[in-house]
Order: sequence, then structure tokens, then C-alpha cells
Amino acid sequence: MDPIELVGAVIVLVAIGSLGVICHELLHAVVLALFGIPYEIEWSFLTDRDHSRMSIGTAWATVNPKEMPSNTPTWSLQLSAIAPLCMALPFLFVLVGVIPDPVATNSPPYIAATVAWLGCALPSPQDFAVFWYPDETIRERTH
Repeated sequence: MDPIELVGAVIVLVAIGSLGVICHELLHAVVLALFGIPYEIEWSFLTDRDHSRMSIGTAWATVNPKEMPSNTPTWSLQLSAIAPLCMALPFLFVLVGVIPDPVATNSPPYIAATVAWLGCALPSPQDFAVFWYPDETIRERTH
């Protein structure tokens, strides 16, 4: 890999990773909005001035449901928690051969874009906690 490809891959990784984080959080928010659940989005990777604290293990952005009725269906929170998985749906077209495999190109920027996008499609540990224990989230935020 030459230095130009390496720099290009890093730029693509950061750009697609940032875009992926935004899409990931917006997908949570869209599902909550569809069910009428009020929420707020905190973009810590955009607003936090101390970027030295930011790492792979910290939350770069979060969607927090606000107060919700006690009769909120648990499955609405579960759908919201796993909504980012739909970011991986375009790769089904790769599996069926409709679009070319970006990894087969052996191009570092394409591979970096694929890794970044699919990484953002994975639910976070917090998402899994809401998925498996939605009743606790509802109990904490009922009015």
C-alpha cells in the first residue's frame, strides 16, 4: 500500500465513521419519533471541547428517551435499539450480486469505508441493554 492510499483510507475511515455515527443515532431517533416517544440527542463528538477524553470506548452521541407514558410498548424501545442494523441492508445487494463487493476491489479506501459503515451499523452495548431490558428504561422515564 502506498502512502497516498493509506492517507486516503484514513480520511475515508474518519469521514464514513462520522457519517455512520450520525446515521446510527438518527435511526434510533426516527423509530422513537414514529412511536411518539419524546427524545433528545446529545452529540458529544461535536460539542465536547475536550476531545482528549473521546475514545472508542466512550459514547460519541446518544439518543435519550425523555418522559414517556407507563403504557409505552416495550417493543417500540426494542425496535429503536436495533434500528441501526438496517444500515447493513445495502450489503445484502452485495451478497446477491447486484452490486460489486467493495472488499474484493483490494482498494484501501473502499475497504475502510466498508469497515467504518458496518462498524456503525452494530448496536452498542447500551443499545443491547435497552433491547433486553426495555421495561427498566420505561420504568426510569415514566411520568
